[in-house]
Amino acid sequence: MQLWLIPCFYAIASIIGGFALPRLEARYFSYDFDISVASAQAYLSATASGMMALTGIVFSIAFVLVQFNAIVYSPRLVVWLARDRMLFHSMGVFVATFMYSLSTLAWTDRSGTGVVPLFSCVAVALMLVASVLLLSLLVQRLNNLQITRVLQIIGSTGRDVIRQAYSTARRPAVHQGGGLHRPLDVPTLTIKHVGRPRTVTSIDVAALLDQACRTDCTIVVDCAVGDTLLEETRLLRTYGGAEISEPRLRRAIHVGDQRTFEQDPKYALRLLVDIAIKALSPAINDPTTAVQAIDQIEDLLRRLGRCDLETSQAVDHDGIVRVIYQMPSWADYLALAFDEIRQFGATSIQVMRRLRSALAGIAECVDDERGQLVRAHLDHLDLVIERSTFDAEDRAAARVKDRQGLGLSHRNEDPEEYLAGALTETTEKAMKHA
Repeated sequence: MQLWLIPCFYAIASIIGGFALPRLEARYFSYDFDISVASAQAYLSATASGMMALTGIVFSIAFVLVQFNAIVYSPRLVVWLARDRMLFHSMGVFVATFMYSLSTLAWTDRSGTGVVPLFSCVAVALMLVASVLLLSLLVQRLNNLQITRVLQIIGSTGRDVIRQAYSTARRPAVHQGGGLHRPLDVPTLTIKHVGRPRTVTSIDVAALLDQACRTDCTIVVDCAVGDTLLEETRLLRTYGGAEISEPRLRRAIHVGDQRTFEQDPKYALRLLVDIAIKALSPAINDPTTAVQAIDQIEDLLRRLGRCDLETSQAVDHDGIVRVIYQMPSWADYLALAFDEIRQFGATSIQVMRRLRSALAGIAECVDDERGQLVRAHLDHLDLVIERSTFDAEDRAAARVKDRQGLGLSHRNEDPEEYLAGALTETTEKAMKHA
């Protein structure tokens, strides 16, 4: 559902209630509400005018903060933070309170009867309380704009996407590797993108598999989630089969104006890297923020290292490959996560130490084949440090593994070595005192 429809529904409901409830009160309920007409009108007028002023102030502050933090962190965070449903529900309740207050005000002392609609006034009071509660939640939600919370939210979303994307890939009825390949000669149908540039947000592999099985064909998807489609960009090709429905195949490729987290673990990494490299820019110069971003990046890569990243085929029940699609490899994830941070953080000892710790930790969590790629990044990191403008002492410090960047350079990874070193240090201190 479009988010702008949320406040519209609240406004429509308040208008309908404003026309219906006072009429039902006047016709079916007789009561003696011990309040003057002037007091009721002042109460309703103050509520209506106050709600509009509150709406303007709250949302002006909220969007200024979102814009400011998005500029500091990443421009791709603007829409993501501004599309919080709490903002739209709050706006809907504020608008509904304003409009229902006006409707109740119109029915107060209607035709000079001196009657004040009791239930409508109570409803306005309840809506006012709900508005105050939503305002409190909205102010509390602004705490999420702190850098630590932003990184945690992106990391949590990335973990959810990884779990959904690669748990679906384990279903053998849809995704399997090592299936029987049919010969691919000349494509029977080639589908290309037509229109303005769009971004692939998700691909319905199950729908493509169903179409391939129905028409006895093989489908090769040429685009990937996160790709920007331009005019005449090839979407997919079909081999074999007959009476293939092009509209159904097109509908299986979901596009939008921008990338989303759906089926795209790379997007979470992209946002984290953007925040890190922007923090490393000379204008901001905040390597600690980059270190905090690497914390989340390392956690995502540890989880990706346990996933089957080579899955890029969908087979039918006979084991024949029906759909071939694009998925990022382990090398793609490593390059996205570390290359730019290594380049822009080459002058920061803190970032170099945290990168080394992250790569060493990931190497311990993956198999030998993936570990070789991680060690290649470690070798590249050593080369960058060697060619840097650091002096000999700084280069030695940059090669130390430290999860805090600058904070704890030695850990008890080898208990015997650590105890021997501690004993030697204690002996030396005792000899000095003697």
